[in-house]
Amino acid sequence: MRIDIHTHIMPEKMPNWVQKFGYGEFIHLEHRGCDACMMKGDKLFRVVEPNCFSESHRIKDMESTGTTVQVLSTIPVLFNYWAKPADGLETSRFFNDHIAETVAKESHHFIGLGTVPMQDVELAIKEMERCVKHLKMPGIEIGSNINGKNLSDKEFFPFYEVAEKLGCALFIHPWQMMGEAQMTKYWLPWLVGMPGETSRVICSLIFGGVLEQFPKLRIAFAHGGGSFPFTFGRIVHGFKVRPDLVAVDNPVHPSNYIGKFWVDSLVHDRNALKYLIDFMGEDNICMGSDYPFPLGEQKPGKLIEKMDLGKKTTRKLMYRNALDWLNLKEKYFTED
Repeated sequence: MRIDIHTHIMPEKMPNWVQKFGYGEFIHLEHRGCDACMMKGDKLFRVVEPNCFSESHRIKDMESTGTTVQVLSTIPVLFNYWAKPADGLETSRFFNDHIAETVAKESHHFIGLGTVPMQDVELAIKEMERCVKHLKMPGIEIGSNINGKNLSDKEFFPFYEVAEKLGCALFIHPWQMMGEAQMTKYWLPWLVGMPGETSRVICSLIFGGVLEQFPKLRIAFAHGGGSFPFTFGRIVHGFKVRPDLVAVDNPVHPSNYIGKFWVDSLVHDRNALKYLIDFMGEDNICMGSDYPFPLGEQKPGKLIEKMDLGKKTTRKLMYRNALDWLNLKEKYFTED
C-alpha cells in the first residue's frame, strides 16, 4: 500500500468570483481548447494539466505509479485568506464540497482534507466542524501564515483547541512566502522561500507554545519540514544563548517536540531523506509527492524505495505513518 499525503486538486468548473464579489484576484478556471487556464482575475496565472482536476486522469496516474490512496487538498493559491470573511467562507465551502464529492465517488482511492477561512477564526472553526462532522474529513489544510500573521498568534488558539477536541489532523503548507517580492527570478520563492517559510511556521508553533498547549494536535508539514530539520542545530543554539529573545513564550527546549509532529518525504535527495529519518524518527515521516505539480516527485515513493530501509521502515513511510497522522484504519482501504 502507498498513501500519498501531499496531493492537490481543484474543481474542473469554478465560479468567476471576481465578477460575483466585485473585487480581488480570485482564481477561476477557463478551458481553452486543450489548455486549462487558471485565471487570476482577468490575467493568466498558470496553465494546468487535466490531472489537476480530472479524477480519471488522476486514477490512471495512480495506477501507473503504484499509488493506492491520495490525500486530496486544495491548491494553496485558492486559500483566499485575503478575501472578506464571508466570501472566503463561500469559496472554502465550494472547494470542500468538491473534494467531499470526489472522495465519495472513489472512497478507496481518495481521502479529503478541507480548507477553511482562517482570516476569521469563528468562521474557520464552523467550517472545520462541518468538514469533520458532515463531510467526514479527517483533517484540513492551512497555510503557513495568515495574511502575514504567524500561526503562533493567540488569535488562532481557539481554532487549535477545537481542532484538538475534534481530533482533526492539520496539514500545513507554505504559501505567501516571506521575501517573495525580492525573489522574482530563478523560481526562488519556490526553491528558497518555501523551505524557509515551513521552518518559520514550525518554529512559530514551538516557540509560541502551540505544541505545548495543544499536545494532542496531529500536525504534518509539507516538503520534509522545509529547512527546519537541516538548521535545527542553529535553532537550538539560539534558544540556548539568547533565551531572552527565543524562549519568551515557551521555555521548553525545542528538541522536546521532535517526534511529536509529522513531515512528508518530499526532499528529492537520498542523503537528505536519510538525515530526515535520523532526525525525525521513522514513525514521523509520511510519503508525499506534491502531485500533480512539476516540483513534486514524479513517481511517488521512488526515493523511499531506493533507500533500502527494510520492509518495516518502508511500510511506515509508505502508509502506516499516514494512517497514524490521520487516525484512520488500514482495513478501510484494503476491503472492496
